[in-house]
Amino acid sequence: MPSAAPRRRRKVLIELPDPLTAASSDPPVHHVRAALDLRLRALMAHDPGTRTGADIEDLHQMRVSVRRMRAALKAARPLLDATWADGLRIELGWLGGALGPVRDLDVMLLRLRGEIAALPDVEQSAGEMLIGALQEEHAAARAEMLTALDAPRYSALLERLADAIRLPLPTPSATQAQPELSDLVRAEARKLRKAVTKAGEDPPDEVLHALRIHGKRVRYTGELVEPGLRRTPIGKSIKGLLGATAELQEVLGDHQDACVAEQRIRELLDGLGELPDAYVVFVAGRLVERERQRAEQKRDEWRAAWEQVDARIGDL
Repeated sequence: MPSAAPRRRRKVLIELPDPLTAASSDPPVHHVRAALDLRLRALMAHDPGTRTGADIEDLHQMRVSVRRMRAALKAARPLLDATWADGLRIELGWLGGALGPVRDLDVMLLRLRGEIAALPDVEQSAGEMLIGALQEEHAAARAEMLTALDAPRYSALLERLADAIRLPLPTPSATQAQPELSDLVRAEARKLRKAVTKAGEDPPDEVLHALRIHGKRVRYTGELVEPGLRRTPIGKSIKGLLGATAELQEVLGDHQDACVAEQRIRELLDGLGELPDAYVVFVAGRLVERERQRAEQKRDEWRAAWEQVDARIGDL
């Protein structure tokens, strides 16, 4: 449950044309436009629920929409006017930065509540002290997020995205060679493969997190181009890559969640002062140990998941 009181829904006054569709015969840049259309509609659909906080899934989906639009603009940068694309990505990055802290705290609160509920009663009471500190942080983050959603900058961003859907996207000079859709996903896949090679056999936690981000870019780029290539051999290969990359993301995501949870529990304990209750220290220690074990388990699994992705990259 959210820690802040529900907020009145605010209607997002952005009118859009009929939803865009993209056929395999359409130019690659039109597929980017259709992807932006799809994600903007999802963002707007989840805006009211994000404001009320009644269902944390609304914020999650809104944040995903922002991430996928940013990924689409980055992957499709060779197809677009670079200044225009980079400027729009900056504004989407600002919005993602406003949504992210609340979403991260939503996930952390769910995780901690689940762990603490399984403890003996006396330890649950101690665990609630950790949750209380996290709830205060959550309330402050929600207040900042809602301020951002009420700001003119947010309305201007929605209008800017709507204009991108209503009109053809700005493109480079006609003399500049344009890559095919398949080239976009190949480029991201090569970056991921290079990053894994550089990471070595036993990468630090932060490197595994970076690999997860690389994998996410491959997946989002694949989702961007796959509809336009669905009836082609390369389209089938990209679909297989999407499945394998999703598995890799899940393993690395679980690893990152455990690492973040461990660090946050330590920080919460530190925030309770020099002499916290002994039960609180004991519970925090148990929770930290569980998260460390989960992280190590996922560390043992990620290489096998990567090998499946690597095989799919070889099919492109």
